[in-house]
Amino acid sequence: MIRVASYVKDIDKAIYLVNHFADKGYETTVNIMAISCALDNELNEALGQLEKGSQAKVVYTVDSFGALYQETTEFLIKKAKDILKSKEVGFHGHNNQQLAFSNTIESVIHDANFIDGTVYGIGRAAGNCPLELILGFLKNPKFDIRPVLGLVSREFIPLREQIEWGYIIPYAITGILDEYPRAAMALRKSEKKENYREFYENLVDQAVE
Repeated sequence: MIRVASYVKDIDKAIYLVNHFADKGYETTVNIMAISCALDNELNEALGQLEKGSQAKVVYTVDSFGALYQETTEFLIKKAKDILKSKEVGFHGHNNQQLAFSNTIESVIHDANFIDGTVYGIGRAAGNCPLELILGFLKNPKFDIRPVLGLVSREFIPLREQIEWGYIIPYAITGILDEYPRAAMALRKSEKKENYREFYENLVDQAVE
């Protein structure tokens, strides 16, 4: 499957690309990024354009900043289901506030049939919904969690010694403030990587300015 990731403002470009790939025979999806920042009327328009003009099989709501809570996840999934009559709806969560798993469950409850997970939650910054938690939640006998647990022990525990991902306070702060985690990523590479209060105050002061 080829995913075309797009902000609401660029949805026309996403439709062009996804249709190009669909014409070549690929399964396709459009991922609406940073959906927590999208204005309601703009999101409605983008979903309408995707319904009428795109060949995408699935449209994902993407919590790029890990800012969503369950109520908002429910609202967004229901909105997408209401407008996208001919497409499946998906959810892609980031774990800034340790809510990627609960928001994924919420999306399933409201009939999102495509959900994303990564082994041990690996992903940019705070990472994504852990695949092993999704397997445990689904409790489907056709899915065997044991190979995934073995993979975590064998490969991902050592990998965590080399690269950093997952819930860390700076990423939680950017999630709370509904901001892209680039500032938190930069902090984690600096000598002040554990200075959380100063980091928070700097972000809040910038927002006030």
